[in-house]
Amino acid sequence: MGNANHNVMIIGEKESFLILTLCKKLADAGYEAFYSKADVNSIADGWEKADILIYYLDVQNKPMQVVMHYLKDKLTESNKSIILVGERSETDEVKKSIGANLVQDVFKRPLQTEELINTLDMYSRSENTEKKKKSILIVDDDSTYLGVIRDWLRDYYKVSMANSGLQAIKWLGSNKADLILLDYEMPVTSGPQVLEMLRSEPDTAKIPVFFLTGRGDRKSVMQVMALKPENYLLKTISREELLYKLMEFFSTVG
Repeated sequence: MGNANHNVMIIGEKESFLILTLCKKLADAGYEAFYSKADVNSIADGWEKADILIYYLDVQNKPMQVVMHYLKDKLTESNKSIILVGERSETDEVKKSIGANLVQDVFKRPLQTEELINTLDMYSRSENTEKKKKSILIVDDDSTYLGVIRDWLRDYYKVSMANSGLQAIKWLGSNKADLILLDYEMPVTSGPQVLEMLRSEPDTAKIPVFFLTGRGDRKSVMQVMALKPENYLLKTISREELLYKLMEFFSTVG
């Protein structure tokens, strides 16, 4: 059964009878469920408390784009994902807006509550294993590349993403990483500038950094290594080689 330490935020356009019923059934199964109106302020108020997020879509009201943008940013930076409940057309539209890689699961209406609870129980059982995973923060302005690397690593590591150097610095203000995969070339704040900021702060100075670079010529590589990251990886690296490099690194640092 569920764990009372797991808080479930159910997002919806209104606190309907169906959402109230779902909250009660989740509570009976051992979860602490609470409703959040589908607006930025309400979601923000409950964000830190929520371990699991469920968006109960309303066929009569499409989600606002400002809410979709907010969810995309918050899910990306917090290593959380979301469960969608709705018709295929509704859930497909949300996945397109926030990114399919940030959607943990999809359930059709009418919702089979027992199936949902079984899924949540499975997530709960796997959480202890998740806590033992090393934490990797990927920093890159290319959202497609972020999603690909996250999908490659998520079965083996706890993966978070930031689409800019400043977002990475903000994320590290309240989270910890065992390794940062940092894009060397980014607009506004470049990889070298981010590394300099990390090294200047006691809380982040010792976090290992691997640069991600699209350039493999000798001159470019020498410029990257002159900044003394723990390593650098070419963006053309294969999934298998990336996993091997990470396994090799973590086996040496413990």
